[in-house]
Amino acid sequence: MFVGGDSPIVVQSMLKTDPEDFQATLSQTRELKKAGCELVRIALPQEETCKIIPFLKKEVDIPIIGDVHFNHKIALRAMELGVDAVRINPGTINNVHKVQEVANAARDTKTPIRIGMNTGSIEKRILKRYKKPSADAMVESALYYTKLFEDAGWTELKVSLKASDIYQTVEAYKKFAKQSHYPLHVGITEAGPIFSGAIKSAIGIGILLYEGIGDTIRVSLTGNPVFEVIAAYHILRDMGLRKRGINIISCPTCGRCKTRNLMDIVQEFEQEITDFDDYLNVAIMGCEVNGPGEAKEADIGIAFGANKAILFKKGTVVKTGISKELAKNVLKEEIHNMIT
Repeated sequence: MFVGGDSPIVVQSMLKTDPEDFQATLSQTRELKKAGCELVRIALPQEETCKIIPFLKKEVDIPIIGDVHFNHKIALRAMELGVDAVRINPGTINNVHKVQEVANAARDTKTPIRIGMNTGSIEKRILKRYKKPSADAMVESALYYTKLFEDAGWTELKVSLKASDIYQTVEAYKKFAKQSHYPLHVGITEAGPIFSGAIKSAIGIGILLYEGIGDTIRVSLTGNPVFEVIAAYHILRDMGLRKRGINIISCPTCGRCKTRNLMDIVQEFEQEITDFDDYLNVAIMGCEVNGPGEAKEADIGIAFGANKAILFKKGTVVKTGISKELAKNVLKEEIHNMIT
């Protein structure tokens, strides 16, 4: 998996199971891969937890990133066991000499490292100067530790500078990007529940991607990590950076809507097409104003009339007289025909 340069922006997420429960963790890893996740991060609270690494690598083909805080020996053990990459937070390790040990081990084992900065865990020596967490404090710390790894002879690095505040996050990434060439993992940390967290993440990540900043992304949500992957692809797709899955174009409905349950139809359709990898613009419209008129650029779509529905492709009606009850299934069948 290549990160940075001209490579596509990589989608990652984090396992939320107890790493001591091998089967539950494996199951969630497989769910994430099926959803399109390309890098999976796992929390490693103790050295003993690292024993899950060879198990996961044997059972599922996806890069595993070990997430390490406080105890640098966990990172050393994870690298010994062949983890694909390690994320460390120098602020929680809070000891330059211990981070140097990690740098030396990374060089010797050729393990990529993400230096992950968070406003909630900036190292004490930096906080003494800045008095409180800030974008500048994160940038200074990140630059210091990238130099430390360089001095150890290892430059396979990614960097992240996250806050739960959008402005602070954007400021940190923009300042760091002006001073460093390392790939950046971007996201809004602890963004919140699925609905509000996805919105906050889309704003922050979207601003950064528009500025050309970001090589990997994670949407950090309080919920099933599969939703993190789905949200990430929505962001990338709407920014025109990755085309994966079905993009639903649907009207918000109004007094002209010819079917009372359009909202239910759209929600059901969205749930039923989450495993589609092929990119298509699909319209579901409630009246003749929006479909196929305003949705004429869609690859395929349905629009509801007073009694029946129509099927259209690129603005041209291809089938009429479709029962309202069968319209969604007709649409799905036509989509299958288009992509198989």
